[in-house]
Amino acid sequence: MKKLLLLSLALIGFTFSTSAQNIADNAIGLRLGDSNGFGAEISYQKALDANNRLELDLGWRNGNSDNQSGYKILGLYQWVMPLDGDFNWYTGIGGGIADKINTYIFVAGNVGIEYAFDIPLLLSLDFRPEIDFGDNTPRNNTLDFDIALGIRYQF
Repeated sequence: MKKLLLLSLALIGFTFSTSAQNIADNAIGLRLGDSNGFGAEISYQKALDANNRLELDLGWRNGNSDNQSGYKILGLYQWVMPLDGDFNWYTGIGGGIADKINTYIFVAGNVGIEYAFDIPLLLSLDFRPEIDFGDNTPRNNTLDFDIALGIRYQF
């Protein structure tokens, strides 16, 4: 009876451990897209534990007008949750500093879906609303909706 109980517990533990989420320790790549022109960001993700990570982005935007082009540095804290198989969805919050016409700060939210291939490739599609703050913003306290495709190497 003890052997059967131990074997049952081991099988249940194995089942839960194999279905548990596993995000990469590190991922680096590009995030491409923008809501009002074209943007490219060098993106780095660092796992903090099994389902939380930090994302740091250094980006450049080429907007439809001069006051929408510029550089930005962004940090996001993300919560990653499994959907099905190698699909995850995530949400996060963060902020950064940008320079379009003048230097200003902004806060950002983040929600997206990602797929981790068996090879070290991670593809994601996310939505990032950003709110600019301060008198130095190009359009004074504006809300920007950013949609982008991420392509990252996991290691």
